[in-house]
Parts: sequence; C-alpha cells; structure tokens
Amino acid sequence: MSASTDNPSGPDLGKGIALSQVPESGILLGHAGGEPVLLLRQGGEIFAVGASCTHYGAALVNGLLAHGTLRCPLHHARFDIRTGEAVAAPALNPLPCWTVERQGDSVRVLAKREHQPKPEAGAGPRKIVIVGAGAAGNAAAEMLRREGYSGSLTLIGDEDSVPYDRPNLSKDYLAGTAAEEWIPLRSAEFYADRKIELVLGARVAELDGAGRKAVLADGRTFPFDACLLATGADPVRLGMPGGDLPHVRYLRSLADSRAIVAKLGSARRAVVIGASFIGLEVAASLRTRNLEVDVVAPEARPLERILGPQVGDWIRSLHEAHGVRFHLGQTVAAVTAQGAVLKNGRTLAADLVVVGVGVRPATALAERAGLPTDRGILVDAYLETSTRGIFAAGDVARWPDSRSRKNLRVEHWVHAERQGQVAALNMIGCCVSFEEVPFFWSQHYDAMLSYVGHSESWERIEIAGSLEKRDATVSFHEGGRIAAVATVGRERVSLAAEAAMERNDQAALAAAVRA
Repeated sequence: MSASTDNPSGPDLGKGIALSQVPESGILLGHAGGEPVLLLRQGGEIFAVGASCTHYGAALVNGLLAHGTLRCPLHHARFDIRTGEAVAAPALNPLPCWTVERQGDSVRVLAKREHQPKPEAGAGPRKIVIVGAGAAGNAAAEMLRREGYSGSLTLIGDEDSVPYDRPNLSKDYLAGTAAEEWIPLRSAEFYADRKIELVLGARVAELDGAGRKAVLADGRTFPFDACLLATGADPVRLGMPGGDLPHVRYLRSLADSRAIVAKLGSARRAVVIGASFIGLEVAASLRTRNLEVDVVAPEARPLERILGPQVGDWIRSLHEAHGVRFHLGQTVAAVTAQGAVLKNGRTLAADLVVVGVGVRPATALAERAGLPTDRGILVDAYLETSTRGIFAAGDVARWPDSRSRKNLRVEHWVHAERQGQVAALNMIGCCVSFEEVPFFWSQHYDAMLSYVGHSESWERIEIAGSLEKRDATVSFHEGGRIAAVATVGRERVSLAAEAAMERNDQAALAAAVRA
C-alpha cells in the first residue's frame, strides 16, 4: 500500500530548482511553505499540486501522469493537473494547487491558489430527484453542485445514515482498524450547505415517468424534471433451514456490519458462506479479530470464475496461511444454533454465520415504472433509460460498453461513482457518453489486488512476475485482445493498463503488462 506524504521532503520548491530536475511527463516531490508539493511536467508546462490523494491520502508521487491527469496508485482517482479538480472517483475533493513561476531553466513554486467553484448554471431541469444514496447517487448529487447546478436537488436513501464508504464495511471497519466515525462520506452539514435535500430512511414505492414524480411508501411525493435511479443491488438470501436464526448475518449495509461487529464480543467461531470478494474480505477481517473462520463454497477454487485458477489458488493459500479453513465443493444445507450443517453431513461449529453469496440488481422499482430491464436497468451510452429524463447508474445499470461491444453491468464501488458522475452531467445537458474502464480493488490482510477492465470468459491467462512474492501482473485475453488486467504489488502497471484501455490502445496495453 502506498504511504502518504505527511512530512515535507525533497527540495524546497519555494526557493526554486532547475527545470532539469523534473523529468518530462514526470513527477518530482518537494515542499513549499511547509507542505508537501508535487511538480508535474507535461507538454512543456509545469504544474504544482498537493502530494496526497484526497481519498485515502496515498502518495501521489507513486502515481501516474497521463493525458492531463494525475492518477492515484491506490484506488485510481484522477485529478486535473491544471485545476486540481477530482475528475474521476473515488476522490471527491480537489487537490490544492500552487502558482508556478518559470524563468529560463529554473522553476519556483509561489502562492497556493484558491479553488474556484464553477458559476451557477441557469439552464437545466428545475427539479432533480436521485433515488438511492449509495455510491452512484451520492457522486451524482455532488457532481451536480460542483458543475454549478442550482435547481432543486433531492437525494432519497432507504437507510437512516448519510451516504457512507461501503467498501470498508467488509474491510477496515469490520476488522476493527477503522472507527465508525470514518465511514460516512460527508456530514449532514455538507449536504445542507449545498442545498442537497437528504431524505433518509425512505423507500420509493412508485416512479411515475409520465407524471414526473417519485412517490414514497409513506405517501410523500417528490416531483422531478429529471431523475436518477441508483437503487443498487440486494444481497442474495438463502432459503435454507435456520437461515433466519439471530446469528446468521448478511453484509450489505452499515446496519449489517454493525450487527456483525456487535456479535464479535461473544463470538469465537464463524462460518462464512460464499468465497466471493465480500465473503473472503469478511473472512480476513474476522481473522484479524482472532475468530476461527471456516469458508464454505460450491466452487473448486475461490474467485476462479472471475480471476482464474492461478489467482484462485494464490488467494486460497493466502487465507490458509492466516488460519482460514476452506470447505470447497460444498454448500450449507442448514444452520442450527450450534453451527452450519454441510450438504455432506458434516457440522461446522459456529456462533456466527455470515452469508456472502452475491447480489441481485434492485430493478423492482424500474420494472413497476415500465422501464426495460435485463438483469439490470437498460440504459444507453449516456446512461439514460428508454424514458426521457430518467437515468440509471451504479450496480443496477446495464450499459452498452464500447470496448467489449457488450451490454455490461458491474458491481464495483468506483465504477458506480463514476457512472453517477457521468449521469449527473447528462442530466444537465452535457451529452457525455460513459467510457470509463471498470476498476476495483480487494484487500486481503496486507495484500491488495487491483483489477482493471472486464472479462467474463477468457481464452488464456498470462502471468508476469510472482503471485507468491506479491509482485505480479495477470492479463486476461479474450477475443484476440487483452480484456482485463489484475495486479498485485504493481500499482503503476495497473494505472498504465487503465490509461491504455481508456484509449483502446492494445499496443500500449501489451507494453504495460510486460513492464
């Protein structure tokens, strides 16, 4: 994991340095006025920005400078090098910027510049309603205000909490390494200051596209001129005997994670049903809390369908080295007060059972509204549904991907945020097609796996480096092209692969995975 740059190091940029110290298309870490500052050189110009990502504080000196953006090595946030603007999630706040003076062959960093918000836009719909306060919904609401949208804006969520950082429900928060105060993305005051009406603990029961209104289950009505459906996905629930016992838990919401944490004071043994990313991250978090953990799943290897046999074997060995016991090729037939009964008759003792067998897109509201669905809400390249002015984004949206030439739906946090941002732009008339490359990360103990692209079925997998040494690039080849790249310990390779995929440049992508 990249370290943050909390203490100034490198040259004093306020005193000036030789231009030759900054490589072309490169990054130099220094400091000015007691703050860490990066000098960026691209296309004959020099820029100065903050050194730490505004998402999790990763050191941007380890990132990538490409196409006018600085890219974070940890979770692939992108910043405009001229303005510091966070142009692609998961970062939502801009980087600080400084004025740079260039005289001959020397450059000097001057005063920090004030971030200039965009002026209010007079055009656009008068009322926008966003249904769903998760990744896509929150990112859309923030983007609308950042772009100067000044109309009525309502964000409706079915949970009581303000929008929060869902990935950490199965990672740091569940592991006990992050306090709950760290989970909310913003404070309630943030939304109030930006005149974003938060309607929490509320379920939209009816969406009337013709009448342009969203009706809550309690009868409240919210008229709209444009609407975003960001209803996300619901966990797949198992209908097994004992599935409703109090020590059986699912993990999708903050309330779910709280309920699991509340049981950890008395729990000693846990059974995790499902070797999905969520299931394995839960297993790692519970091991961090010193619970005994058994993972039960029907497949022969964890994550093999997504990452292939080699990565699946490595993931399994990583968890086994931390004490996790796997029961693969098995399912849970029933849960009792004492544990989980497997299909083969064996009983695994457990006082906590966590189910992580996947999710299904929450399409019921869209279906009642007459919107076309196919394992998700169907949208066009601009994320608009068949009804003008109604958009969909996030886990629930199925969009036409220009690279694979398939209709795709992915369940990644960063991807949902970026879809929300593009949908927001299109709701106010910007006409931006969604071209982002899917990206996700998964944390297992002290190992992080990054994945860019999308491949549902590959002809071959190539591995450069060593998974066992946590220094590897895994490329997935489909239809004569590299469709996806997974990396462990190679953050810059992941960034370079993503940048090449954005341009649909297979030659640059092949070079990146060979690096």
